[in-house]
Order: sequence, then structure tokens, then C-alpha cells
Amino acid sequence: MLDFLLKVDDLVWGVPLIVLIIACGVWLTYRIRLLQVFHLGKALRLMVKNEEGGHGEVTSFGALCTALSATIGTGNIVGVASAICAGGPGALFWMEVAAFFGMATKYAEGLLAIKYREIDADGHALGGPFYYIEKGMGKSWKWLASCFAAFGTIAGLMGIGTITQINGITTAAQNFFDPDAKHVVMTIGSGDGAAVITVTTVIAGLIVTVCAALVIIGGIKRIASVSQVVVPFMAVIYVLCGVLILLCNLPAIPGAFYQIIVGAFAPQAVAGGILGITIRTAIQKGVARGIFSNEAGLGSAPIAAAAAQTKDAVRQGLVTMTGTFIDTIVICTMTGLSIVITGAWRPELGLEGAQVTMYAFQKALPFPNQVCSFLLMMCLVFFAYTTILGWDYYSERCLEYLTKGDMKPVKIYRWLYIAAVFVGPYMTVKAVWTIADIFNGLMALPNIIALLALSGVVAKETSAYFEEKRYVKHLQ
Repeated sequence: MLDFLLKVDDLVWGVPLIVLIIACGVWLTYRIRLLQVFHLGKALRLMVKNEEGGHGEVTSFGALCTALSATIGTGNIVGVASAICAGGPGALFWMEVAAFFGMATKYAEGLLAIKYREIDADGHALGGPFYYIEKGMGKSWKWLASCFAAFGTIAGLMGIGTITQINGITTAAQNFFDPDAKHVVMTIGSGDGAAVITVTTVIAGLIVTVCAALVIIGGIKRIASVSQVVVPFMAVIYVLCGVLILLCNLPAIPGAFYQIIVGAFAPQAVAGGILGITIRTAIQKGVARGIFSNEAGLGSAPIAAAAAQTKDAVRQGLVTMTGTFIDTIVICTMTGLSIVITGAWRPELGLEGAQVTMYAFQKALPFPNQVCSFLLMMCLVFFAYTTILGWDYYSERCLEYLTKGDMKPVKIYRWLYIAAVFVGPYMTVKAVWTIADIFNGLMALPNIIALLALSGVVAKETSAYFEEKRYVKHLQ
């Protein structure tokens, strides 16, 4: 089964899709005139300033935190580690390149989400790729909107939203509380692919499942209220750890950048030919894991953006764009540098997933190993927990579109989602990431097609917004 999944993953995340995603970001960057460079400061200011008089279910900041709750997850810890282990330090370079152009993509997603969303008489907002495909591209493309919604529903249930996140949490908990796996409950599988289930795994899985269920049942407003508290807190703690790692290892930073740049274009010069690491592998893993982490191009963030209380599509596009900056340019870079500085990615260490970042923290932070392990474990737990919440919202909205507003299937889906969280710890890490990768790619394709088709709308709305702002400023 794993061999089959790997073949499907290679097919989905082949060169064509990677080129398409990057090309979309490059094209949008051109159409909006490097907006992610020249207006990043404005976007960051708008991020924490809620708009008055807008329509929607949650504040603009609440919508961003809901989106960040889904994007800042195991991809920032486990995903970065997996990318560097598979593609060498150069994978981090390609992750950053993808993020830079991904900011333009995310901007366009947020803008289109507000422009084409629907708000009913009760104030319930629904929007995202399925609506900007159907309403922006025309009714004849509704089949593509349905494809996206179907892939999004499955992705939340089977990959990025549940299994991957809970697996990361329980693995981190086991590495901290029972690293030698002395208290084994059962073993799933055999040989190298066997998964050892400990008492810690079972307990951690149960606790997270219950905590997730308590919030998920409350819907978007409860998810947003929890996210607005947890997301800023966890991001600040993790960034502070990252800054401390860099300060404590200043002499090693130039060497790390050298490995990253050389590894991006000549991987074997850094890896010594081990594992057959090539430029294609570095690009493929860097882009795939980067998109898994910041979700630019997947079409997930605009589903949250559509719920924002705003009347200006461009404004929300700018706010949505900051999610990619915070997630990848800041947080993933911190993780990647710590892994490269300490050499935690090298295969001779035999580390996998969260163990790689755990090793890096232990080597680079000036604290006892137990303290470092605890800090990383808590960050991963919070990151993954909020991602579980955010992706439940995404997949429920996709299902709501498919059922044309019938909420009965959505309520059933919630319990299926909670059940998927419950069984997640009992799947192997490699299988989990492979499944998540596959559904990420399937989601991205319809969304990227829509973004390219509607790039003219994005450019027109952007130009009109900034011309109006300049005119108002001139009058003042």
C-alpha cells in the first residue's frame, strides 16, 4: 500500500504541478506589481486592525487567525524536517522561493474570496474557490468547483487536517515521555514499517480528540475565538525559541546559508552523494512541503477569509497574504536554519519527522535536553491542535457547498472528522505524509486554474483600490 501511495504521490506532485503552482505565483506577482514587497508593511498593519461596518461572521483578524490555525501546524516542524531530510538543505531555499511567490497567490485567494462570497439573511458567510470558480469563471465551470470541494472535504478528513496533525502530536509526546518505548500497548505492522503504540500515544490521542471535539461542535465562531488566543501565543513562543537558537549559534549561520544555497543548485556538494539527492528532489520536496505548510495555492485560506467582517476585497487580500509571510518566511525559516546549523538532517543520525527538529533544539538551545524537548513538544501540540480545528472548518464549508447548504451531512461529517483524529496516531509517519501530499496536490489543481483565469480580475481590483487610496490621500 505504501509503495502504491508513493507512486501516486510522485505522479500528483510531478514536475507539471510544481511548475504550474510556481508559474501562477510568478504571473500573479507580475500582475499585482510585486505587491508582496511594496505593500507588506501595510498588510502587516491591517492584520491587527479590524474593519468597522463590514459584513461577515468573524473579525478580519479572527479570519486570519483561523487561517493561520490551519497553516501553522506540523508542516512548520515535521514538514520542514522531512523536506530537508529528503531533499537536503537546498529544499529550504526552494521552500522560501515558493513562499515568496505564494504570497501573491494567497493575496489573490483572499481578494477573490470576498468578491465572490455569499452571505445569507442570518449573516452566515460562505465563500472560497468553489464560489470564485462558479461565479467568476461561469456556471459551465461548476464541475471544477465541485471537484475542489470534494478534494477539500477528503483532504480535511483523510490527510492534512486530521491524521497528519494528531500523528505529529502523539509522536512528539512519545519522544518526550517515553523515548525508549518501554510501555508498549501494541505494534502495528512488521519490519521497518512497524508502528509502535505506547501508553503515551493512546493517552495523548484521547486528550487531543476530546479537546478538538469540544471546539469543533461550536462551529466557526468558537474556532475563531480559540484561534485568536492560541495562534499568536504559540507563534511568539516558537519564534522566540528560533531567535535564541540563532543568537546562540551566530558563527554557524554563514555556513548554514552556504549549505542552503549550494544545496539548492548542487545538492551532492553538500550531501556527498548520499541518498541520491538531486536538484529535482530538492525542488520537489521544498515546494511540496512549503505548500503543505503555508497552503498558498491550495485554496484553503480563502474559505476562512470569506467569513471576515469586511467590505473591501483588496484589504482582506492583503491581510490573507500575511499568513504566508508569518508561516514560511518567519517560522519555517527558523526551523530550517536550526536543522541545518546542527546537521540534524543527516541520514547517519537515523532521525525522522519531529525527532529531527527535536535533536536540533537540543543541540542549539542553551537549556537541558528535557527543557528543549518539552518546549518543542508544546509548540508542536499547539500548532497541530489548531490545525485540526482550522481544517475542520475548511472541509465543512466544502461539504456545505456540495450539499447546497444542507447541514445534516455536515453534522455527520463532524463526527467522522473527530473519529479520524482518534485513529490518526495508529498510522505510520511516512504513510500519513504521503496521503496528505496527494490530497494537497489534488486540491491545488482546480484552484490554480481559477487563479490564472481570474488574474485579470485581481489586477483590476488591486489597481482600482490603490488608485482610490492615492486620490483620497491627495484630497486630504
